[in-house]
Amino acid sequence: MTTPSTYQRFHSICVFCGSADGLEPQFLHAASSMGALLAQRKIQLVYGGGKTGMMGAVADGALHMGGTVIGIVPENLNLPSLIHESLTHLEITPDMHSRKARMSALADAFIALPGGFGTLEELFETLTWAQIGLHQKPIGILNTGGYYDPLLDMVNQAISHGFIYSEHRALLIDAPAPEILLEKMERFISPVNLERWVNR
Repeated sequence: MTTPSTYQRFHSICVFCGSADGLEPQFLHAASSMGALLAQRKIQLVYGGGKTGMMGAVADGALHMGGTVIGIVPENLNLPSLIHESLTHLEITPDMHSRKARMSALADAFIALPGGFGTLEELFETLTWAQIGLHQKPIGILNTGGYYDPLLDMVNQAISHGFIYSEHRALLIDAPAPEILLEKMERFISPVNLERWVNR
């Protein structure tokens, strides 16, 4: 059994999340709670720098609790209508690719909140990097209200048909509440035999 002394201690977590307007309150509350939890645990929030939707909620949750919030934004999205005005630090990158590389470099772990195309793309790119051995950082999804149930079903289907190896399922940590998710991520141990995806 894993003991507290073997828990991972995170300095910085990158959060992927949606920026759409008009979201259901349960999702905004979950994002705010996640941001607040990171601040309470003295974990730096790294995210996309936005002030709308889930992005705004997670940043506001952390800032309200005195947390450190780092926004990373590509130059073409650095617009007053999109970018949070109260961040601890804002970094502007030349493009989306350098944005994602910078977010990854700053993070000890990754969390995807409910989101759309951008969130899913960032989540699966990060998973793919883990699958081929580019990093061993924990990757979590906050499954608020069962939002990600269909995605988890799809992953299981891909495993059943051989498109994903069974050990790769352990790379994706899921939980319905921020506290549970963070605890599971702290206990994460990289699965064995990952190298067989490359060394066949």
